[in-house]
Amino acid sequence: MFDDEKRTIRRMAPHLQRVLIADPQPAGAALIGDAMRNIARSQTWTATTTERALKLCETVSPQIVFVELGFEKMNGIDFTKRLRRSQFESRQAPVIMVTSTATAASILAARDAGVHEFLRRPFTMKDLLRRLEAVTLRQRDWIEAVGYVGPDRRRFNSGDYVGPLKRRSDNRQTPDAARLSQALKILRSAVAAFDSDPAQATRAIETQVQAIQKAATAAADLKLVTAAAELSRYVVLSRKMGVALNGADVAKHAASLLAYMPKDDGAVAA
Repeated sequence: MFDDEKRTIRRMAPHLQRVLIADPQPAGAALIGDAMRNIARSQTWTATTTERALKLCETVSPQIVFVELGFEKMNGIDFTKRLRRSQFESRQAPVIMVTSTATAASILAARDAGVHEFLRRPFTMKDLLRRLEAVTLRQRDWIEAVGYVGPDRRRFNSGDYVGPLKRRSDNRQTPDAARLSQALKILRSAVAAFDSDPAQATRAIETQVQAIQKAATAAADLKLVTAAAELSRYVVLSRKMGVALNGADVAKHAASLLAYMPKDDGAVAA
């Protein structure tokens, strides 16, 4: 093992101490478990069903999860969606989906479920290390919306990709202006979906308000900071007082923020 590789493993190791392997095949789970113990002396747990995997996510709070794409009792897509929308401390843990039968459709489904990386069997130690490095040392922005919860999908399967970046906006961190625009768009969709999915809409609103406050502070925009703080205060106080929120009230309190939507972005200001 080269010195550079050893240094990379030492940097990754603190993020790999608790590992969940959700796989109905004992041989497959054992292979990954042995590899993780050799790489980072990880403590591993295994699950053969979706329900058991979710229970372990709640109780042991894994730092990273390997999940099989799909079997009757272990559906990796369903597991990932439920983990991302749960209240577990580990809901943002990197998920690496493993399978020997990858198709374009399954890869897209995994990405849209909130999976970080895709690992095809049979894989080499180099393949595994590349995925681990991608999820521990090259972390992506977290997207907390209503229709999607998970890592920024524009960076999906970065462990496989070694070519040049293709978007002008591709960089290690989203610029403040782009981050603000994205947060406002997610806020708009969360407000619109509040009555149909209030729990996730509330979480999305709270997350986007924080992102807006950071961007507004960086831009020294006091009015935007104030508008974000007022919406946040309304949601927090309503929860403390036990007052049920509804879509109309949320939209009313979000109006001053949504007025900041880019002029060319359709009907928001209206």
